[in-house]
Amino acid sequence: MIRRIHPYANGKALAASRDFYVAMFGLEIAMEDPVLCLRSPANPTAQVIVIPDGAEYPSPHFGIEVDGAAAVDAAHAEAVRRGLRIAYPRTNEPWGVRRFFVEDPGGTVVNVLSHLP
Repeated sequence: MIRRIHPYANGKALAASRDFYVAMFGLEIAMEDPVLCLRSPANPTAQVIVIPDGAEYPSPHFGIEVDGAAAVDAAHAEAVRRGLRIAYPRTNEPWGVRRFFVEDPGGTVVNVLSHLP
């Protein structure tokens, strides 16, 4: 089950991007490390993620948050079964997510993730 989809913005001008999303749209800062996460105060699941330039390689285009670590594992197994390129291995990250990156048939890199309990 998909919990939400996170759009990723270019982080070449991280401080200016932070100021833009806060001043222009009234988003609040939810996280600044390892990425800048901005969210709507009225709807916290409405988020924009700004990835600092060079922070991740390959840099994903967007993230799909699924419901739990088992769902990440199931998506990974399905990607492998389909012969899709795993662009970043399945990993439990120190900031509390389990994730992997998969490349779709058109070359878009997708971060498949779930927050760990």
